[in-house]
This record gives sequence, C-alpha cells and structure tokens, in this order.
Amino acid sequence: MLGISKKIESASQVDDQLVLPFDRRQKSRLRVELASGTEAALLLERGTILRGGDLLEAEDGRVIQVVAADQPVLLVTADTPRNLMRAAYHLGNRHVPLQVGDGWLRLEQDHVLQDMLLGLGMTVTGELAPFEPEAGAYGGGHRHGHDDDDAPSIRMPGRLRSHG
Repeated sequence: MLGISKKIESASQVDDQLVLPFDRRQKSRLRVELASGTEAALLLERGTILRGGDLLEAEDGRVIQVVAADQPVLLVTADTPRNLMRAAYHLGNRHVPLQVGDGWLRLEQDHVLQDMLLGLGMTVTGELAPFEPEAGAYGGGHRHGHDDDDAPSIRMPGRLRSHG
C-alpha cells in the first residue's frame, strides 16, 4: 500500500488524483483509493484539512492532486443580502461548516437546518457539488477547549474589566 504523508506547495507534474468529499478530507489518517485504483494510506499531520487542488507527495515520489468530490449539499439563496446574512448568522451560531459564495451559502445536507432556513424565508435547493467550507477566522476549523489537541495554549495578558 502506498504511503502518503507529505503536503507540498507545487510540482511540475501530477501523477494521480485523490477524489474525496469534505468529511473525508478532514481526516489525517485514512485508507483511500486513488483515481488510478492504487490503494494508499494517508498519514498526514493531525489537524490537516485537505482542499481541492492541494498537492501531496507519496513515499515513492508520486505527486497526487486532491479533488473535492461532488457531494449532497444545500444551496441557500435569499431575496436580499440582509436576509442571506441572517441565514449565515443562524448557521454560524450553530457552528455549521459553511461555504460562502457571491450571493449564496452552501452547507452539507441536513433536514433540520433546511427546515430552519426555509422558516427564515430562504430559498434552499439540494444539489451535488464540491464542498469547500470556510477555514475559520484563525486558519483552522472550529475548536473547543476540551478538544484533544497537542497544540500549545495561548494566554492573553491581563483580564477584561468592566468600567462603569
């Protein structure tokens, strides 16, 4: 089985492709099949999220391009930009991975969220499309203090004080 453990910035050629939906592109340890049919093991650094177009280098030097697979998603549009912002607010408040486009939002299919969005007056259409949600304000995904993580904690000096 081919081992893949290195993400690279550029390459002069691509030897194979790895087509995965978003939920599998978030896993750092994964058994996969490349477009050529080659079985491979992804052994990436913890916390790595693969994006369509990313390049990986296999242990034998082959370069593999990541392709975001079409998957069931919901396309959300609204009659005004303000209403679309309302939808984004309510989805963000629920920590939903969200792809933001020019005049639309995309999220993984979920009937409860679909009903909420319809209740807010949004137009919601199911489709098959690549899903590339926002990475998050700090360059990664959403994190909680209780997540099992080896990253160092960040301490902010001082405390917030209320005045008045």
